Amino acid sequence: MADETPETEAPEAEAAVEAAPEAPAPEPQLPPKEARKQARQRQGSSRRPSSPEERKALRAAKAAARRRRREQEKTRAREAREAGRAAGGERTPSEGTPAGEPHVGNPQVRTGTVVSAKADKTITVRIEVVRRHRRYGKVLRSTQTFHAHDERNDAGAGDLVRVVESRPLSRTKRWRMVEVLERAK
Repeated sequence: MADETPETEAPEAEAAVEAAPEAPAPEPQLPPKEARKQARQRQGSSRRPSSPEERKALRAAKAAARRRRREQEKTRAREAREAGRAAGGERTPSEGTPAGEPHVGNPQVRTGTVVSAKADKTITVRIEVVRRHRRYGKVLRSTQTFHAHDERNDAGAGDLVRVVESRPLSRTKRWRMVEVLERAK
């Protein structure tokens, strides 16, 4: 009797084995790059238009979308400017900017002492910066000298002047004198 049971179970086991291959086998894991490549291939030609007419229509649609977006950005910027003017914060070009020089950004304004005014239409300005060290609190003094444009040769040695950053006027001049704050005694 013991011999009969294995014989009866064998055909059932074979039937179970035959049913298993019918289920879909899991796909092997692909590297990410290969998986993306296969996904692109499955999409087929739906990604890119193939005929010149289709490409032209696509370009026109993109151009229209760009125009709409740019118009929206312009109106937002215009509304922001108008809101700023209504609040009393109208921006004007920096003080002393000549009419021919375009106003770009916010030029730096510094105050310093004239060291030399010997050159024609040029002054040498020493700017002293005094600040405390962040960690140790020691007072640090640093000086810088700039050449600044003085159109009317108005400043003299020892004068306290205000200078504004400008476009390069010569090899060393990148600043322009705006006004004399205090005359030397």
